[in-house]
Amino acid sequence: MNREECIRELLPLVRRIARRVGRIAPGADPDDLIGDGSVGLIRAVDSYDPSRGTALETYARKLIAGAMLNGLRRLDPVSERVRRTLRQAEERRYLLAQERGTLPSFAELERNDPALQRARAAAHSQTPLSLDAPLPKGGEALADMSHEPSKRAAARAKSAALREAIALLPERQRRILALHYTSEVSLHAIGSRMNISPQRVSQLHLNALDRLRGTVILP
Repeated sequence: MNREECIRELLPLVRRIARRVGRIAPGADPDDLIGDGSVGLIRAVDSYDPSRGTALETYARKLIAGAMLNGLRRLDPVSERVRRTLRQAEERRYLLAQERGTLPSFAELERNDPALQRARAAAHSQTPLSLDAPLPKGGEALADMSHEPSKRAAARAKSAALREAIALLPERQRRILALHYTSEVSLHAIGSRMNISPQRVSQLHLNALDRLRGTVILP
């Protein structure tokens, strides 16, 4: 199969990965994701070495997803260092939740980690405010009589309920959710880290979501 045929055959893979990344980053433009992913696909086809024993689709999947995520990072006003600090803090929160049975607040973590406090402040100040999205916690805006306090309270209660529900999940399910949604690790890569098959990771992931839906109304 020549270069053009390989690229055409794997284009549906680009669209599938774009849909998945779009679920992780709802504000991403689907056309931009597909464009960046197509560049990653071409790079994968051109650099693929079959002697390494890896299937072309497996190799391409990593480069396509990487190209899309790099495209998203270029649009992110918050630095990767700040994002990494926040991701690591989330991982620490879930590890502590596993030990205690309750999820600690960011305020508790900040007391022992001034860098986390600076990172959260930087992320808050550098994230643009959308008129279509809810305000960040503690944010202020022009008076809007249609914004009911009851809705804001309900949203806070739902967020707290979700955190509590996650903390009560079995350890492996909590770890999978933290790696997949906080650290942006693919389910296949999580399987390698946890020494279980991708199918088992997917099953545990779906079980976790089902359990959360039984406790909290998820989208």
